[in-house]
Amino acid sequence: MATMQDLADLMVRHTPGDGMFATAIPRVSLIRSSRPTEPIHSVQEAAVCIIAQGAKSVQMGERVLTYDAASFLVISVDAPIAGQVLQASRDAPYLCLCLHLDPAGLAALVTESAAPAAPSRGETTRGLETSPVTPALIEAAARLLRLLDEPAEIDFLAPLAEREIHYRLLRGEQGQTLRHIAGADSRLTRVGRAIAWIKGHYDQPIPIATLAAEAGMSPSALHEHFKAITAMSPLQYHKHLRLQEARRLMLAGEHDAGGASYAVGYESPSQFSREYARLFGAPPAKDVARLRAAPEAMVA
Repeated sequence: MATMQDLADLMVRHTPGDGMFATAIPRVSLIRSSRPTEPIHSVQEAAVCIIAQGAKSVQMGERVLTYDAASFLVISVDAPIAGQVLQASRDAPYLCLCLHLDPAGLAALVTESAAPAAPSRGETTRGLETSPVTPALIEAAARLLRLLDEPAEIDFLAPLAEREIHYRLLRGEQGQTLRHIAGADSRLTRVGRAIAWIKGHYDQPIPIATLAAEAGMSPSALHEHFKAITAMSPLQYHKHLRLQEARRLMLAGEHDAGGASYAVGYESPSQFSREYARLFGAPPAKDVARLRAAPEAMVA
């Protein structure tokens, strides 16, 4: 049976330095940091994240969780988050495996498997949740990463290893959450449809009635379940998404602050600047200059 040290050794071998690295295995990324970081903002897709070494804090809206090698994180919806590496050093870098979840694969597995999930810790599915890591999950994750040493076997064996990880998750504390991700008409899926609409129209005002119709909910039910899952209201989510896209545009050199504010739908550059500083801790020009001077601080 693989140990967490085995998993860490695999991650070290396949991360050439600090940063986030896509791998030859679909939906799998590895993250490494040799030092603690400031909060790093990104738009994260639904995923399971397993830390082999170090510790991290993750924030979605008002919800903040800290986890390490003793637990794993499930992100159940696409959402703006802020992640901060808390424990890392050159000799013991932060190491994390991120597997983006496949709703279609989960749905097929739920249909085929008659095994019940362990009881959930609450009725409300939340966008961020942690659970204790198990030896079986470590072994499945190690089996997946060992394929990076045998690239010719990835196409055939990676889907089997990913399926085992999904199965282990379905049998554990996060089973109900993964079933909701797979469900065609769960509250999580309905909120997910509203999120997809916001992501496709982030540079436009949000008509709440349209958003509710997209989710198949009343406006009040949408607001309630959206807030329960993402720890943000739809309007707060929309604002965070706009500001993160504006930051990306400025870092890519496509716009200055004024141009970025209009590109993401702001009518008032001064309002944009105020809200940007509130989220990222500095006005747009100062924040972008700082990040360009220390690009390694942009990945956690």
